[in-house]
Amino acid sequence: MLTVLRGGHVVDPATGKDGVGDVWFEDGRIVAPPAGRKADREIDCTGHVVMAGAIDIHSHIAGGNVNTARLLLPELHRAIRARLSGTPLSTAKWSTYETGRLYAQMGFTTVVEPAMAPHHSLQTHFELNDVPIIDKGALTVLGNDDFLLRQLRAGESETAINDYVAQTVSGTKSLGLKCINPGGCEAFKENMRAFGLDDEVPFYGLTSRKIFQSLQKATQAVGIHHPLHLHMNNLGIAGNIQTALDTIDASQGLPLHLAHVQFYAYGTEGKNAFSSAAAAFAEKINANPNITVDVGQVMFSQTVTISSDVLKQFNSMPGGSPKKGAIFDGDANGGGIVPYAYKISNYYNAVQWAAGLELFLLIKNPEQVFFTTDHPNGGPFTAYPELFALLMSADLREQVMSRLPAEVLEHTTLPSLKREYSYYEIAQMSRSGAAKLFGFTDRGALAPGAIADVAVYKESRDKAGMFRRAAYVFKDGDLVVRDGEVSHYRRGKTLHISPRFDTSINKRLDSYYEELYGLPRGVFDVPDAALPHKDAFAEVACKV
Repeated sequence: MLTVLRGGHVVDPATGKDGVGDVWFEDGRIVAPPAGRKADREIDCTGHVVMAGAIDIHSHIAGGNVNTARLLLPELHRAIRARLSGTPLSTAKWSTYETGRLYAQMGFTTVVEPAMAPHHSLQTHFELNDVPIIDKGALTVLGNDDFLLRQLRAGESETAINDYVAQTVSGTKSLGLKCINPGGCEAFKENMRAFGLDDEVPFYGLTSRKIFQSLQKATQAVGIHHPLHLHMNNLGIAGNIQTALDTIDASQGLPLHLAHVQFYAYGTEGKNAFSSAAAAFAEKINANPNITVDVGQVMFSQTVTISSDVLKQFNSMPGGSPKKGAIFDGDANGGGIVPYAYKISNYYNAVQWAAGLELFLLIKNPEQVFFTTDHPNGGPFTAYPELFALLMSADLREQVMSRLPAEVLEHTTLPSLKREYSYYEIAQMSRSGAAKLFGFTDRGALAPGAIADVAVYKESRDKAGMFRRAAYVFKDGDLVVRDGEVSHYRRGKTLHISPRFDTSINKRLDSYYEELYGLPRGVFDVPDAALPHKDAFAEVACKV
């Protein structure tokens, strides 16, 4: 069906468009205006903003830690009642079903789960496949796994490490590599309760710096578009700004993506010895174009923190709200689940909220900084519309600041920042920039040939309301949302890459797993036929 969206304000940084125009698509793809043909379907978009479907680069939506959080917090489920057999999580507020629905209603069409444990990859893919409407992807976690640490301790060649990285990413069908507190989670098993960039992992004699630099090089060498996605040491600790600055200095000038950086933007000023250091962090990021970041913005709400940084989560248990939690100290990273309530009246939470917004407003290039709340760690992804509104309105930020503890404003530059994001900058963060970050050439744009993932918003002074309920959303050309409600359910695909490697690494891994577990490594891989639906996967090309 040839469709035209007529007369909307088209905002598409990928093609430089920012004005009134038309968008045409047919057979699931954007097309140039066809000469001599009349549209089969024409939608008047006057008074609406038209963008490509949004891409969320970092949101915990599947995997063992997510399921543990669901089980730990039944009070956060949409309804507490007997559940149908066979669908034990069907009523969860953030079940797979609800995840797809809520993202689609906001105009999101692609979401990346940032922390897939290799040994749990099949279960993660089952869950991702169950999320309706949107396309999904995941990042594979390495950096605390025994096989890699043995390789590094033995001084194996970069080629050998590259083969291991490429085999793991390919076998788990992911989009790239995540490294979480490199070495720190392994050190936790040896009773270390703090771990910095240059501390050594017991038994292996390796520093965090050495581990992440090796993975950073490997990611580039095997042709993965997305830079190493790094969760740094010392998350959430006062004074951790120095860790962040030192990590950037250690990045070797190579591309590196720093995750949820708000949680590292802390100084030690003031009577509480806790202050925002976001200005210094932003200055460093602006001076290093090889660095990209997502913010992990704190939003005032009850939420739950989910992380494979088991060291951090163990240390956070006493501050849990409500007072419960779960720690899984298993192979490689393990995981920790700790509920938490961010309160506007709490000095520390208010500094966190301000620091995140400072980073957004002080980092100059919108394609170098990406919106996230690190769902659900800083807040649920359903808070994105409120976050967009805060970025677009200095007045709205002032209204919220007036409710913060007075001393907070003494330790943040936020009151002096009057920058307001435009629609174009919002689209750079959430569409064109996100697509570049992952090497997506078929989305994040409204150029001919791109997938017809399109979000249409009715323009309003209420920016949060505008972005919460899209007027129309098209996924692969199908109308899936109308007037803020899902009108049609369909299956999305799971995106992955297949970096090349020397297959002799498979024999090494089979021998290693036979000795360690009595099982071949292949039992942890995700074959094409693993999922019940044909064409569940879609491959994204590597750089080489």
